[in-house]
Amino acid sequence: MSDDIARQFDAVNGHERVRKGLAFLQSDAPRTLEEQKAMTVIPAPPFKEQARAEYFRDRLAGAGVRNVRIDAEGNVIGVHRGSGGPTLVLSAHIDTVFPEGTDLTITEKDGLLIAPGIRDDSRGLAAVLSVARAFAETGLKTGGDIWFVGTVGEEGLGNLRGVRALFRDHAAIGGFISIDGGDMGRVVTGATGSRRYRVTYRGPGGHSFGAFGLPSAVHALGRAIAKISEMRTPQDPKTTFNVGRVRGGTGATAIAEDAVMDLDLRSNSGEELEKIAARALVLIGEAAGEENARWNSDRLTVATEDLGARPAGAQPTDLPIVRAAVASLNSLGVNEIQYVASSTDCNIPISLGIPAVALAGGGKSGGNHSLTEWYDPRLSHLGPQNAFLTVLTLVGLEGVTQPALLRRSDARISRT
Repeated sequence: MSDDIARQFDAVNGHERVRKGLAFLQSDAPRTLEEQKAMTVIPAPPFKEQARAEYFRDRLAGAGVRNVRIDAEGNVIGVHRGSGGPTLVLSAHIDTVFPEGTDLTITEKDGLLIAPGIRDDSRGLAAVLSVARAFAETGLKTGGDIWFVGTVGEEGLGNLRGVRALFRDHAAIGGFISIDGGDMGRVVTGATGSRRYRVTYRGPGGHSFGAFGLPSAVHALGRAIAKISEMRTPQDPKTTFNVGRVRGGTGATAIAEDAVMDLDLRSNSGEELEKIAARALVLIGEAAGEENARWNSDRLTVATEDLGARPAGAQPTDLPIVRAAVASLNSLGVNEIQYVASSTDCNIPISLGIPAVALAGGGKSGGNHSLTEWYDPRLSHLGPQNAFLTVLTLVGLEGVTQPALLRRSDARISRT
């Protein structure tokens, strides 16, 4: 299979129009960077992505992509038609992790661009647009269909709602590429699963002195956090826990009536994820029981709200979609490859047995999910070039190569 992929890739990479496309993508880097900056300053917290989605839709249509629309979930979808081969998605996510009201002003220091979300995933969206323009520039005809997609709800409590809807509504999709990553040699081939909970303790409340002896919601929360912090998890498969947000009580002189924490559990193994989730839920209940017992009471209660679950999964690194990406990276001078698991839009297709990878958008970045997130645009063109070559290898170049990606045998091809 690897030899076949190598031959198919070489045929694609050596084609005159493909070389023209690669040169175009390099020359297109300044425009791509300007679009990245323009999208960064458009707020797009989960569930409020519409303004950025509309911008991306308009730019995608302007790049020559047909049938561009915003679906019922809020995803932007446009289609490059092939001659009847497999359907491949090239995607980036529209939403950011930052809440409404965050200052998105971009500053520049020593050649770096600094702003919340400057890379994650404004860079991915800009790279998708650049690849779409390369297809318009070269007029390449492919065997398979390419769907250019911007998804919603990838971050936080969005719970991958956009990509879930994409695969729920379109059975024909046979492969998925997400542009969402940092260094060029990083190829996401595994899915880090997660379980997220909001835990609320409620008690009777009262004056800290006059009503002393009643159970406290804050004290129960403290017990729970202490218990969770002592959980032991395996290093391989990597499994983690984090209490990321706490709130409650009304002041130092009041026994807290309520206290809330948000809990995030993750693992590269579905089995380990279920184990740690079950253990955490037991500890949460024990904390309530112990706080009641301490004060000989039954008045404190606990409720756990499920905020979302992302499936874990793994796939072989010798799949055509992975080999095509690696062959492309090698051709661009990137030879140190890291196969990693992460929590991305790829979680959904991987969990469904559909080949998927997340690739870098070019350049370098750091400080992701922080107010000082930064992006270094040097060699940024490598991201779109890598996506371009990988996509062409997978969908096939008409008259040159057959698709390396298999068409889903049970597909109902959507012609929307």
